Amino acid sequence: MDKQTTLAFVLIGIILVVWLYFNAPEPQPQQPVQSDTTLVTKDDTIKVETKIQQAAPTLTKPVESVVDTQKFKGEERIITVETDLVKMEFSTRGGAIRRYFLKDYKTWYYRRLPDTASFYQTHVQIINSQLGNDFNLIFVTQNGQLVNTKDSEFTTPTSDYYYRVETGDSLKLTFSAKFGKDAEVRKHFVIHSDKYASDVDVELVNMQNVISGLAYDVVWENGINFTEMNSVDEANYSNASVYAGEEEVVIDASSVGEIEKKELNGKIDWVGVRTKYFGVIIAPKTPYSDGGSYVEGEQVLNPQYGTREYYSVRLKVPFSNLNYQKDSFKLFLGPLDYHLLKSYDDNFEAFFNFGSFFGLKIITRPISEYILLPLFTFLHRFIPNYGFVIIVFSLIIKIALYPLTRQSYKSMRRMQLLQPKITEMKEKYKDDQQRVQKETMKLYSTYGINPAGGCLPMVLQMPILFALFTFFNVAIEIRNEPFILWMTNLSSPDVILKLPFKIPLFGIDQITGLAPLLGITMFFQQKMSVKDPSQKALVYIMPVMFTLMFMGFSSGLNLYYFMFNLFSILQQYYINHKSGGEELVPVKNPKKKSGFMQRMMEAAEKQSQAQKQGAKKKKR
Repeated sequence: MDKQTTLAFVLIGIILVVWLYFNAPEPQPQQPVQSDTTLVTKDDTIKVETKIQQAAPTLTKPVESVVDTQKFKGEERIITVETDLVKMEFSTRGGAIRRYFLKDYKTWYYRRLPDTASFYQTHVQIINSQLGNDFNLIFVTQNGQLVNTKDSEFTTPTSDYYYRVETGDSLKLTFSAKFGKDAEVRKHFVIHSDKYASDVDVELVNMQNVISGLAYDVVWENGINFTEMNSVDEANYSNASVYAGEEEVVIDASSVGEIEKKELNGKIDWVGVRTKYFGVIIAPKTPYSDGGSYVEGEQVLNPQYGTREYYSVRLKVPFSNLNYQKDSFKLFLGPLDYHLLKSYDDNFEAFFNFGSFFGLKIITRPISEYILLPLFTFLHRFIPNYGFVIIVFSLIIKIALYPLTRQSYKSMRRMQLLQPKITEMKEKYKDDQQRVQKETMKLYSTYGINPAGGCLPMVLQMPILFALFTFFNVAIEIRNEPFILWMTNLSSPDVILKLPFKIPLFGIDQITGLAPLLGITMFFQQKMSVKDPSQKALVYIMPVMFTLMFMGFSSGLNLYYFMFNLFSILQQYYINHKSGGEELVPVKNPKKKSGFMQRMMEAAEKQSQAQKQGAKKKKR
């Protein structure tokens, strides 16, 4: 999580805490809590029981001093394959994938056509080709050498350099490399016209006298190419995952220079590497009970582009030590679209990041997966412009939350009406704080007011708001989608002015259009609800803080919150206007109707008596 997002969550928490502080009754003394010997300390790492066991490293690790036995010496051949969805390049260097273009996704920048005044956008290319070709094998030989096939010379019976896979068809490419007189490694790629996932078969022929040990690794070692204008934000959503035992284990390099490592032994369903919008998944067709995985990631500081993250994943494949072995895999390279991932029916959808509520995915994921995403997708069927989809979406969410916000506004309204009486009472007993507390509780009970009545609806809304915050940050649907006027990309900030300096604390060097509008709506919203003189400063401070903080967020997210605040103002005006003539009326039976208040009054009374008794003992 980046500094700006963390700051957003911290400020949201501060607002909630401050609101609770000013609107809740005085704190009551807590009963001493006895130590519970049944408490279990929970490790911060995820443990997959039974199916996955943490064990000593058994996978082949990188050894920098070891020279591969098979070095590429010939002329590299590039074979291009084009389908309805992608354009990919295969290389005889390693018999691996060299470049991989996604035809439905454009880069954020424009290139100029040679000798013309015309510009065009290129397709997104997700292979880190400058680091080498990817999807290779690693094994240790009988004489102790480490072999990475990325530098091995492969041959192919294919004579052409370009193939077009027509709709409904598929193409098979074969690459093979010699590792001795009869020993051979073969890779078979089956590319489908309408899928981002290819079928890959690895054949080991007479390799029993070459490979040492009982396993070899299938490796994706160069991560994914960064494709977004804001690469720092993209890096914040980059990580690697291992899915096993119906659970996803995420490895995320959180600090510059520190290498994160994770090794799991057992049945692995798939391993994957992702950035914000794109990912690579390697899945064995039949998971191996004695398999495993090794993941390594590092966050580096690029002087030009800021922090970036690179991950390497390895899938441990058991070696039968026979003269022939065939292993089959599914290799997915494509966009992180939830419905697309789910269509492969291999639990790939677990790779989609719905965010979490204070680290708990179980709260926010169902909200996003079963409510927010289906609603968003449904609206787009009828509204082609995603900006207008977001506006309608925010209106629907506001209507859905109306019962909670209505109760919150009504509670705050009644608290405002009671405020003069509380102020008068505080002035009357200003030298006796215990009496002030007792009389305050009595006022709440007399008028049947629960001081926490406005807080609870806000707390119940928090998981939804957190889910929405993450949803609009990772939804590939709005990537590079324009709205109107200056808002040309809903997935990035709608910058209207660049600053020659950075604003301290926030690190902002740009002014966007929607963030100030969001701050203005927040100001009017607080102006309508905050009546306590002690909270007046919040009316001015919080909108400014949130305006600066939201400068770096995507325009899609800011558009949603701006419209949500605007609808909240209209709703609050309606509720306040409707109850404008409301008067406080004492309840007939405070004890029966306000049991909670009665218990608080009793606690306050006990506290007062205890303090008086303590004062008497001190005098003695």
